[in-house]
Amino acid sequence: MSDTMKAAVFVKPGTIAVEEIPKARVQQDDDVVIRVVRACVCGSDLWFYRGLTGQEPNSQIGHEAIGVVEEVGSAVKSVKTGDFVIVPFPFSCGKCPVCKAGFESVCPHGGYFSASQAEYLRVPEADGTVVKVPGSPEDYDDATLASLLTISDVMSTGYHAAASAEVKPGDTAVVMGDGAVGLCGVIAAKMRGATRIIAMSRHEDRAALAREFGATDIVPERDQAAVDKVLAMTDGYGADAVLECVGSKQSFDTAIGLVRRGGVIGRVGLPHDVTISAEGTFYGNIGIKGGPAPVRHYDIDGGLLDAVLKHEINPGRVFTAEYDLDHIQDAYEAMDERKVIKALIRF
Repeated sequence: MSDTMKAAVFVKPGTIAVEEIPKARVQQDDDVVIRVVRACVCGSDLWFYRGLTGQEPNSQIGHEAIGVVEEVGSAVKSVKTGDFVIVPFPFSCGKCPVCKAGFESVCPHGGYFSASQAEYLRVPEADGTVVKVPGSPEDYDDATLASLLTISDVMSTGYHAAASAEVKPGDTAVVMGDGAVGLCGVIAAKMRGATRIIAMSRHEDRAALAREFGATDIVPERDQAAVDKVLAMTDGYGADAVLECVGSKQSFDTAIGLVRRGGVIGRVGLPHDVTISAEGTFYGNIGIKGGPAPVRHYDIDGGLLDAVLKHEINPGRVFTAEYDLDHIQDAYEAMDERKVIKALIRF
């Protein structure tokens, strides 16, 4: 067996390389190592790819994966060699009060993956992190595998936006962002009973997918024009719930403008240059909740794994192109140029 593996490595903004590096190994007794079956490029990866956020040169990248357990630490009880698992983008202990409250993504003993675009991945805190899938990857078709991959991040994150925005039956929900997370947010809003779902999109392919997922209306306008349009559509009151899935100043300012008084904004977009007005939210009784998605909680307790396995939802449709690891640079370029919504990496 080889002692090395192929892995995607960030070289500099705009350049991703595939290198042979030492193979991932168990380092602690609560670790497992998985053989990656599917990984992908995330919209948040584009921040460092574009040079907008820092990333250490020659460092591994990627935080979404599904795979088969290859090696197991001596303390691991929940999985064994050969098990098929989803690896959420956060790792967590699963035992502390924060994890037990359903917020594994901010576990004080945990952290975030940045090495998933590779043939093998070391998973710390395995018992509190991985989500076991029945059977093996060979038991599932490509579409189901793609959907299982989404609940390592984007589908769970879209659901966190809807849950944080407190979407409930009968609501009018607005989804800011037409990337993979926003599109999954449309699915989540429908799952939680919203009867009117307004997707903010100006790209016809993404708008078409939003409609397929349950959007009732598409609004292509931006800034004040977007606010005016949504207010006109809601008799001047605004949306009951807003799913902010972008994280930019423009998106957040728009969300504040079109949420109704007493409404809630669920924020899952990684914030960049966003300032929240204390007075503005105070006098509107506007709630703002959200952050990194507690993936494991939603997959298991929130029912996302079951919904995928029962084919009640098909979030894997957000993957509009496939690549192998050797062509990871092409995947980043395609997403950067908005030629694809989300790029799947097949191993």
